[in-house]
Amino acid sequence: MAVAEKDSEEGQGCPSKVLEVTPGSDGGFQSRDATEDEIRSLPRVIDRIPLRAWAAAMVGSAERFSYYSIISIWQNYMQHQRGFQAVPGALGLGQSTATSISNAFFVFMFLTPMLFGVVSDAWLGRYNTLLLGFCLLICGSCIMFATSLPVALDNGAGIPGLALSMVFVGLGVGCVKSTISPFIGDQYSQEKPQVVCQRDGKLAVVDGSRTIQFLFNAFYWLTNIASLSSIPATFLEREFGFWTAYLMAVVSLVLSLAALLLMKSKFVKVVPQQNILPKTISVLTLAARNGFRLDHAKPSYQLTKHNRLVPWDDTFVDELKRGLIACRVIFSFAFFYLSITQMYNNLISQASQMNLHGVPNDMIQAMAGVACVIFGPVVQALYNTLAKLRLAFGPIARISTAFIICGGGMAYAAGLQKLIYSTGPCYDRPLACDYSGSEGDGEKIPNDVNVWLQLPVYIALAMAEIFGLVTASEYSYEKAPRGMRSVVQAMVQLSACLGALMGMAISPAARDPFLVALYSALAGVMGLCSVLFWAVFRKYDRIDDQLNRLMVGKEEAEERSS
Repeated sequence: MAVAEKDSEEGQGCPSKVLEVTPGSDGGFQSRDATEDEIRSLPRVIDRIPLRAWAAAMVGSAERFSYYSIISIWQNYMQHQRGFQAVPGALGLGQSTATSISNAFFVFMFLTPMLFGVVSDAWLGRYNTLLLGFCLLICGSCIMFATSLPVALDNGAGIPGLALSMVFVGLGVGCVKSTISPFIGDQYSQEKPQVVCQRDGKLAVVDGSRTIQFLFNAFYWLTNIASLSSIPATFLEREFGFWTAYLMAVVSLVLSLAALLLMKSKFVKVVPQQNILPKTISVLTLAARNGFRLDHAKPSYQLTKHNRLVPWDDTFVDELKRGLIACRVIFSFAFFYLSITQMYNNLISQASQMNLHGVPNDMIQAMAGVACVIFGPVVQALYNTLAKLRLAFGPIARISTAFIICGGGMAYAAGLQKLIYSTGPCYDRPLACDYSGSEGDGEKIPNDVNVWLQLPVYIALAMAEIFGLVTASEYSYEKAPRGMRSVVQAMVQLSACLGALMGMAISPAARDPFLVALYSALAGVMGLCSVLFWAVFRKYDRIDDQLNRLMVGKEEAEERSS
């Protein structure tokens, strides 16, 4: 398989390729493969990230800027009526209906990456699929902008425009989501998973896995900076109208597409392989017929037991086994996504039931992005410290931690909702009772609870995303066969789709006075998930290095034969 020529840049402390060194030069050292003893005993360092990888991460972050400009104000746009005194709105569909539509959009959006993952891996390639995604997103945001103009809303264009925009945005996000993480990972090209070199006069191991982890953490940090677009979007929505926020999304997408085109010659563009999904299905089918064991689909077993020749080798089956491990881990995120998506619907509605003190109710959820920006480097520093101390904190442990923190956030949301229901003037009917003040104006007002009490919920969910979602992207990239990386990455979104489907199922309960029970149930489910997840998958942390080395070894063989 042909890829663009790799860089021979020197790493942060060590080169990722063998460099020509002048004999006797100070500190000169020719890098080589690390032995098992060196991998266990030497400190592991992060390689240098090429400039093209940072450029790809910036393009992906710009897409998130536009995405959050659009979806962060959708709940208000759908739920409340135009001219509502406390909260801006447009369509007046109510909380339950707006939440159902929001979850339906998430289901659609999370299904599309599987389609575009196949298109990317087998036909267009990741770069061209990204271009397609940005074009679709521009179409969707332009429709949203045009139909949210006051004159368009006056003429009944709001609901049809919303529906059409959701189709284009969902397709565009599907393109980007299935390809952006693998595309960024492709820009870091390292020939060996672990090599020994000199750093500050001492031996160290350049760890490709830690480098990918650092790169994906950095990308996630950048996307959370971009997600703060929800802050200006909510103020624009309140002060000037929804159309101004959607115009901001259009401008961001056009600039991102221009940058992607200008950097075309600089990016590593992996050539799409022949579609290996039919062969994958054949292997799985044969394994099912032979006791549901993948090893029984290997050519050696089939030839010995059944005198049958198959068009794949043992290595392909081993790759598939690792890919299926990643898929099993990723599918465990369904309830996690169900909890995380509360930030974009029910928690926004919860904020509208509280005293806002001049802050838009849908701006508070941006605090999750702020928390990610603040705590992202802290978590990376934690990873670096643990690596120096040779203390294991593998991907399964990180995901289990994410589940526990997420459950804690939902438990806090339940307690906060109980406080809202226990406080006047409307108690368990916030914004639904007529309250006449001293002037008797009959204004509908929220209950007397400060909206900033929501902040711990968003901090908890942000920390859960840092430990969980970043690790999911890293795990799916490292464990998937190269020819299926977009497809396996799409599995992350498929698990999110399951979470959104469950959100639709419970949406009838997303109304007063049942919200305490809703958040409490989510907290209990996440607590149970964390225990079950750790019990089932913790064994994979013990063999994580082995799985990564086997995968990269296979890719080296492919590159030598190309």
